[in-house]
Amino acid sequence: MEKTKIEQLMVSNKGLFILLVMACFCHSALANKPEKIFFHSFDNTRIAFTDEGKGEVVLLIHGFIVNGSSWSKTVLKKYLLERGYRVIAPDLRGNGSSDKPQNKEAYQNNAEVQDLLALADHLGLKQYMAIGYSRGSIVLAKLLTKEKRISKAVFGGMGLDFTNPNWERRVAFANAFSGRTPANDLTKGAMSYARSIKADLKVLGFLQDYQPVTSINELHNILIKTMVICGDEDKDNGSPLALQKELPNSHLVFVSGNHNDTYKQEDFAAAVVDFLLN
Repeated sequence: MEKTKIEQLMVSNKGLFILLVMACFCHSALANKPEKIFFHSFDNTRIAFTDEGKGEVVLLIHGFIVNGSSWSKTVLKKYLLERGYRVIAPDLRGNGSSDKPQNKEAYQNNAEVQDLLALADHLGLKQYMAIGYSRGSIVLAKLLTKEKRISKAVFGGMGLDFTNPNWERRVAFANAFSGRTPANDLTKGAMSYARSIKADLKVLGFLQDYQPVTSINELHNILIKTMVICGDEDKDNGSPLALQKELPNSHLVFVSGNHNDTYKQEDFAAAVVDFLLN
């Protein structure tokens, strides 16, 4: 065979090899990305969630602006799956791949909490543990007042301020995202981020307008084991110590980090998994 033909064959085979490697890489990436599953909630709103692993069930409840995928690359989710837990991470209504109703009524009357109850019913869960972070902890608090199947709960990145129905931080975000007031130093960062990911600002306004409120008296009736965990630089949502004191069967853990980073870190994951195990 002439040299030029050999060279052409080598180039051709090299190109084929590269294509095969790329195909394998893409397949691996897709395989590692959990599939979104959907169900229709109490009012026919379609809710997305992922369901991975086998074993005791842990529900992960995400925070504001993000969705269930925010847990995907965290050390916590990795640890939970490695230790044999079944991990369920929904996109709360108005977020991610879930429906985003454009009418305010769809977010009233603790609709997100009703979705989580409906999800547990849909999956036939007899018992599960739940972890919330940031606004996810706010939703979790109200869920605990209505759900008897949760055996342990973790409040991440949260203080006591959410128990005030007129909480100034919530009102500021509700007004900014709803367009009733211009963004200010408190809200402009979140507004900018929401725009950058093409989030629905109107829906985020509804979520703040009708965010669940759990009274201190209701917290006193949460008798299961709970943990409050917060970054040592996180001052966003009031005092974690004050929250822990109002939960009868709870303890408080501080780990390193600020509000946006703490839940992604190894010390957060280690503390949470230790609590679930013991």
